[in-house]
Amino acid sequence: MKDEQTEPEGALTIRTLAMPADTNPAGDIFGGWVMSQMDIAGAIAAVERVGGRVVTVAVEAMTFIAPVKVGDVLCVYTTIERVGTTSVTVEVEAWARRNRVADRVKVTDGRFVYVALGEDGAKRVIAR
Repeated sequence: MKDEQTEPEGALTIRTLAMPADTNPAGDIFGGWVMSQMDIAGAIAAVERVGGRVVTVAVEAMTFIAPVKVGDVLCVYTTIERVGTTSVTVEVEAWARRNRVADRVKVTDGRFVYVALGEDGAKRVIAR
């Protein structure tokens, strides 16, 4: 989470188009929708790292920097920040491509924590 950042950090994990159905009363994209896309991307990165099922246990930090507009392509980037005994912390950045072109602006960033689960649904140790 860096100020004045001009390029995304991490792996491009998901891209999706912001649609009119996802707007808030002010006409911008609802922050909860953006957060859910970030959680999905973070979970994808966590599943790949731990090699199995995960659940979100915390959002340690979240900063809304700029609004997402209808028609923007939301690009979500992830970086594994920390792997613990049973949990993984993922740094997540969301960037909007305005008008579906290369003009990119960072709109949100956050740190999401996931816990690895076994087949029985209980938390499990993450293999190193």
